[in-house]
Amino acid sequence: MNWLNASFTLFGEHVLWTDLVGNVLSLTVVYLAMKKTLWTWPVQIAGALLLLAASLHAHVPGNALKQALFVFLGAFGWFMWARGRRDGGPLVIRKGTARERVVLLAALALGTVLVAQIFIHLTWLKVAWSPWANAYIFVGSAAATFAQSRALVDFWIIWVLVDLVGVPLALKSGLWVSGGVYGIFFVMVMAGFRNWIKEARRTPPVQARAEGTVTA
Repeated sequence: MNWLNASFTLFGEHVLWTDLVGNVLSLTVVYLAMKKTLWTWPVQIAGALLLLAASLHAHVPGNALKQALFVFLGAFGWFMWARGRRDGGPLVIRKGTARERVVLLAALALGTVLVAQIFIHLTWLKVAWSPWANAYIFVGSAAATFAQSRALVDFWIIWVLVDLVGVPLALKSGLWVSGGVYGIFFVMVMAGFRNWIKEARRTPPVQARAEGTVTA
């Protein structure tokens, strides 16, 4: 399995192939999500597996656990989107309800505190930088992906919040490709949010409420 640690040097920096290819797939996922295609999820799973290997190599447990969670959430999202299209119709995009938004924010806050304490006390994890930053990225990414699986416009905003911490963490950990990709993510996420919010505004309220009930 030496190929998992294969690397090359770019501008004097050590770059892992798993980090490079995994991030290319991650960028592809953002584009596919904008198009609302089911290919979003298998591509996400493949990219997550590669980035999991890169994160373990760089000793970034928060990011590694995030990628492992992405594999599970990718399968869940794949199922949810497939079920949403079972009748042959398009995927229904909607805004989160007030209750859903409160739950997502509460999960982000409380989850970050809980996971940070785990990172702090489990020293064998060898957190490369702030355990709080790792915990925030882990929980925030999980919340965003879960919201994405439910076709909520709000997931794009959560990704922006994650990126604000993800960029410095990736650069601090030596994952230069990941750091640069986070910057590209920001632009693509804003474009995706614009597209989804426009579509959500065209969705009849009754249809949006029914979709929320079905996928709950």
